[in-house]
Amino acid sequence: MAGQKTMSELQQEVDNYIGQFKEGYFEPLEMLARLTEELGELAREVIHVHGPKKKKATEEEKSIEDEMGDMLFVLICMANSMDIDLEKAHDRVMHKFNTRDKDRWTRKEETE
Repeated sequence: MAGQKTMSELQQEVDNYIGQFKEGYFEPLEMLARLTEELGELAREVIHVHGPKKKKATEEEKSIEDEMGDMLFVLICMANSMDIDLEKAHDRVMHKFNTRDKDRWTRKEETE
């Protein structure tokens, strides 16, 4: 798809945005609290869409995609403030899944 950004580009875009403010990044514990808050909002949207608890007519319309975007923004802020390269972090976790956890689940071709 055209217009897709790399994780490095996302991290740079967020850094450019935050860099225009004197306050800069929040402290890690503040960002962890924000990430937890955003996770709660995501959970609420998921239960409204995929669970038994439907929204009240008076509740604001939000989307799962928007809530995931909020979480991603805060996660990128947290990574940037700690000089963590999320592409490298992703590569390490994928290596872990492809080695340590390679036989943990049943592969599709094994069940067909």
